[in-house]
Amino acid sequence: MARMVRKQMYIEPRQDERLKQHALSLGKTEAEIMREALDRYFAGTDDAVRDEAWSKLMEMAARRRADVTITGKRTWTRDEIHERKPGRGW
Repeated sequence: MARMVRKQMYIEPRQDERLKQHALSLGKTEAEIMREALDRYFAGTDDAVRDEAWSKLMEMAARRRADVTITGKRTWTRDEIHERKPGRGW
């Protein structure tokens, strides 16, 4: 077994009861259950979660683009936007 580091934490009575029942039903110690829960929690912050969030963002962007109707061409150029104008502090 790997070297362990002792930690103490406070949990609510309802969490304590559920933890005891769950550990008993699985034949594991409460500490094992808590270590497994921590591993699952930190695994959720890996690439899979970021990839899922990115996919959801891209889907949202695609839906937003589908809702936009462009009725004409723009009347400005990029150079006009970036043109230095007096009084703008440039």
